[in-house]
Amino acid sequence: MKRVVLGVLALSVSSALMAATPKFDGARISADVKELASDAYEGRSPATAGEQKTIAFLSKQFADAGLQPGGDLKDGKRLWTQAVPLRKGDIVGTPQLSLQQGGKTIALEQGKQIAVRAAMNGATSVDISKAPLVFLGYGVKAAERNWDDFKGVDLKGKIAVVLINDPDFETGKGDFDGKGMTWYGRWPYKYEEGARQGALGVLIVHETAPASYGWATVAGSNTNTMFDVVRDNPADSHPLLEGWIQRDLAVELFRSAGQDFEALKKKAQQRDFTPVPLTGASLDAKYAVKTEVITSHNVAARLEGSTHPDETVIYSAHWDHIGVGEPDARGDRIFNGALDNASGTASLIELARGFAKAPRPQRSVVFLAVTAEEKGLLGSEYYATHPLYPLEKTVAMINMDGMAPFGPSRDFGIYGAARFELLDQLKDVAKGWDIRYTPDPKPEAGLFFRSDHFPFAKRGVPALSWSAGQDWVDGGVAAGKKASEDYTAKRYHQQGDEWQPDWVFAGAARDLEVLYTLGNQLANSRSWPNWSKDEAFRAVRDASADQRR
Repeated sequence: MKRVVLGVLALSVSSALMAATPKFDGARISADVKELASDAYEGRSPATAGEQKTIAFLSKQFADAGLQPGGDLKDGKRLWTQAVPLRKGDIVGTPQLSLQQGGKTIALEQGKQIAVRAAMNGATSVDISKAPLVFLGYGVKAAERNWDDFKGVDLKGKIAVVLINDPDFETGKGDFDGKGMTWYGRWPYKYEEGARQGALGVLIVHETAPASYGWATVAGSNTNTMFDVVRDNPADSHPLLEGWIQRDLAVELFRSAGQDFEALKKKAQQRDFTPVPLTGASLDAKYAVKTEVITSHNVAARLEGSTHPDETVIYSAHWDHIGVGEPDARGDRIFNGALDNASGTASLIELARGFAKAPRPQRSVVFLAVTAEEKGLLGSEYYATHPLYPLEKTVAMINMDGMAPFGPSRDFGIYGAARFELLDQLKDVAKGWDIRYTPDPKPEAGLFFRSDHFPFAKRGVPALSWSAGQDWVDGGVAAGKKASEDYTAKRYHQQGDEWQPDWVFAGAARDLEVLYTLGNQLANSRSWPNWSKDEAFRAVRDASADQRR
């Protein structure tokens, strides 16, 4: 009898939740994705005609839904946009790149064996001749872990060659969270640390498993226009040369220097690793860089709270993608970014429609479409450092980066791993739809650091990125995993990420019901979810506790 009562209770809770939740339209989401990912938007790169079309489309959709502008103040009134100043860099023409190995010159083709980025340290040209190469393991300097890959080396005038991910990746054991990638494993950290240590350049050795994506993704992302936030001293964060090299090239480079790549990799996984000069090897690089400061935009729509309008729940998605680049085998130059992230942007619009039709919440809700995520989370970083609404009174931030284009799943996840009350509440809400939480299946991919919730999280705001599950109602885990792997290999950050006519977005529509309920509960409560006591972000949040009484 007890089991029956519990079952009836669970059913009633689920029914009550579902009855109070707006219904979302998968066909409308698909139509919006088709529009945003069309060739007319030219891949939605910041500071292009594609951005202007995107801003116009988003502003109209939010206005039609009945929301108010939530962006910058101008003459006492809010705009739909928040201006985001960015430094833009492009390589002019074809870079001249070569390696000197054992007295031989080996020409390198941009996008093939090597992918160098437009210099973002303020330089207008790169002119490097015979720069020595030094292998620096994983390129990590972490005092709290008693780890230093830069022991005793002078990197002035030299190129650092480093591995992607953390020293723990292959063994799953050690000082860097086992299989879970830390910030030290991410490529932006490796460039920044190289700059701090005085390197002329940093080359990251690409391997698919530890990078979590193939070379096509690296080439597509790194040979295009580069962006960064505007910095007072950009050389403090960027070496002159930043790039990636193929593993096969690295193996040959190490061999010609009398070293074994795999043997040195194993040494690099130990705390006592010391830098290894690649004797007889040097790099030549010559190319001009066009750099300028441009203005891109976040788009912000707001539903003002009825009784606590100064307290804010934020939903977000990034509207940008890579834009136009080198042609693929089909001759296609446009990186349409349908799943990444027209799907999240269209879902953000659809979620706003649902909130606008429902009873007005007590706290304000902001729908934030951010720019330049693909360039390093720059739009969300700018908002987090120049918030339109105070972070101290931001209840939570819920991000959508890639929403389910097919049917629903029996499970859900979040990007990365973190311990906080917001996730606990999300788990409880999801039970109303009989959806279970599945921990990140690829902690080594470092997804926690790769989406727009992260700039908010590191400043203390409880923040997560929703991840659609892989246990599909139709097809189970096998079908979900196959689709995910196929996308990563063939479409992620490639020209093939295009709208598909069989995308019904039934999964996204169901998932929006869950995310709506979570945000609506937060917006109609007096609670302030926090991080667990063992999370580093807790101390940052607690420092502003007196502003949330």
